[in-house]
This record gives sequence, structure tokens and C-alpha cells, in this order.
Amino acid sequence: MTETRPDIAAMSFEQAMAELEQVVGQLERGEVPLDRSIALYERGAALKERCAALLKEAEERVEKITLGEGGRPTGTVAVEGL
Repeated sequence: MTETRPDIAAMSFEQAMAELEQVVGQLERGEVPLDRSIALYERGAALKERCAALLKEAEERVEKITLGEGGRPTGTVAVEGL
């Protein structure tokens, strides 16, 4: 029986994180055979990379609104290092 799993590259952050949590749970319980554990670990690593890439993209888009006198926005500044 072949298991169909979504393509990681097409996943949203939330989808990838949810599946990563499932993978980690399965590995922590240790209830899967060694060969399945290795496959889960590999999928988990790919899911982690997807989440990291999506977070980096989001970080690059986040802008900090700067406020001037009277609390009025005066412009935007890119925020780094989130």
C-alpha cells in the first residue's frame, strides 16, 4: 500500500508545521520500525527546511511602521533578525 503525502514545496507554513509535529510525535514514541523511522526523519528534515524558508520569506516582508509627532506614521523600515 502506497501512502500519498502532500508535496512539501507546495505546503503552507501551517501545513508543514502540523505535519512536522506529527512526525516528531511518531519518532518520540518510538513505535515505528527502524526503516520507517529513517523515512520519517528525512521527511521531518525536509519539513523543517520548508518552515525555515517560509519564515525567512516572511521576515523579509515584515515592515516596522515608524511613528512621528502625534503618533502619525512617517514611513516604513524593514525589520531584520526576527
